Amino acid sequence: MTGPIDLHAHSSVSDGTETPSELVEAAVDAGLSAVALTDHDSTAGWAEAGAAASGTGLMVVPGMELSTNHGPASVHMLAYLFDPSDVNVLRETALIRDGRLHRAERIVERIAADYAITWDDVLAQSVDGGTIGRPHIADALVEKGFVTDRSAAFESILHWRSGYYEKYYAPSPLDGVKLIVAAGGAPVLAHPGTRGRDWVIDERNMAKLKNAGLFGLEVFHRDNTASGKERLFELAEMFDLAVTGSSDYHGEGKPNRLAENTTSPEVLEKLLATATGSRPF
Repeated sequence: MTGPIDLHAHSSVSDGTETPSELVEAAVDAGLSAVALTDHDSTAGWAEAGAAASGTGLMVVPGMELSTNHGPASVHMLAYLFDPSDVNVLRETALIRDGRLHRAERIVERIAADYAITWDDVLAQSVDGGTIGRPHIADALVEKGFVTDRSAAFESILHWRSGYYEKYYAPSPLDGVKLIVAAGGAPVLAHPGTRGRDWVIDERNMAKLKNAGLFGLEVFHRDNTASGKERLFELAEMFDLAVTGSSDYHGEGKPNRLAENTTSPEVLEKLLATATGSRPF
């Protein structure tokens, strides 16, 4: 492969602003050799992305960003090349999406007491069949003129300290790893160092994740702090975990740009050799 490899990108199936086809076009324009489509708790964009990539020379790695909860903290898990028809994956992701939907409805009800926003305003920011979440509420707040952009929404009205925040159902990280591995996939903890080294998952729990089949850690990500990255490198060496890097691209939904962080060809080769549930497009 001659171009960069970006293993974390979102389309409008979840909270990106580009369709899967448009994401593929953006990846080609960025000179990528491979991109992973990792929409939240959904594989609905895989087929479109694969068809769009045909003949372009771009490899599309099918994936998903699985929601999990570790105590009070939300832990996201990148799941690559699993079987999208696996019954347990389908059941669990349906539960998560349903939980996110009703949680979003409750958040909007709370916000509506102070801001002129409705559930229809939020639905207008999503695509049919997509995973609705807080980014769509943020987009509705932007559309209404209450904030300037998504980042401003999450720093103010949608901040967990704002009083509008609610959690939603998601499995534990350990159950998430087991779920993806059983479906033939390779799980990677997404941006796990955003709050510094003292908030990275501890060695005891990391050992459990590794023993269950955790493939790697997303170390190169703009939101991981310097001390968080330092600790993640230590844990990757300690538990023989792969180190990945990616943009977490959302189109115009976030400032993240394709290929701003990347994964080595060697790690991608290992990923392709490890996962058995599906193949890249």
